[in-house]
Amino acid sequence: MGREQSLPYGGRLWIDDEPAVPKPKGVVIICPGGGYEWLSPREAGPVAAAFSDSGWIGAVLHYGVGHGLGTLPLEQLGAAADWVRENYLGLPMVVCGFSAGGHLAASLGVHWKTMGLTRPDALILCYPVITAGTYTHQVSIQNLTGEQDPYFFSLERYVTQDMPPAFVWHTAADPEVPVQNSLLLADAMAEAGVPFELLIFPEGMHGLSLATPVVDEPEKNRIADPHVAGWFRLCLEWLENTLHKE
Repeated sequence: MGREQSLPYGGRLWIDDEPAVPKPKGVVIICPGGGYEWLSPREAGPVAAAFSDSGWIGAVLHYGVGHGLGTLPLEQLGAAADWVRENYLGLPMVVCGFSAGGHLAASLGVHWKTMGLTRPDALILCYPVITAGTYTHQVSIQNLTGEQDPYFFSLERYVTQDMPPAFVWHTAADPEVPVQNSLLLADAMAEAGVPFELLIFPEGMHGLSLATPVVDEPEKNRIADPHVAGWFRLCLEWLENTLHKE
């Protein structure tokens, strides 16, 4: 169930609010990964359902993918953030992204002010693509930039004290998006005084999503891992501590 909302710039937001969440704690906009080439279903509906089951309204952003995207996905996320602010007055608005979706979420976190976009109250960044430098995920950055200078998309360079607090997790063994992406971001946040929580799990493939049986993908060695799956519980605790302090 759920409903879909069309957005400016061609984005779409699917809201998992049927049945309605009683007294929701806030809204989590979820940006699935996929290298800006496609959107992973394992990082979409199941994640929205997990947040909805935990008292949050989960909403999945269907953003633009392809080549030479530039800032289009960011503008679509900005439009989604505007819509949530207007339709869920007074509720915290969080952006959660996986891999390339983590890059998109973090892009809003660091560029919202200069681009005149809505600031999220918090970010959840799951094995995110962050840098366009040495440890970059080439496919993601190339799909954004085409032949243009990638500097704007190397997000660790743009962290300031205006960035929202962030919960970040990665696996040290990630073979696709090196863990240095999260480490570079954490270093920049520490330097700027941005509150964050960082989890680095020693083992685990890229793209584990919730790391529960519902998102198992054995053919790619993405197997449920109770230890890594603990990120979600810790994330919920972090959200409570960050957004719902008395």
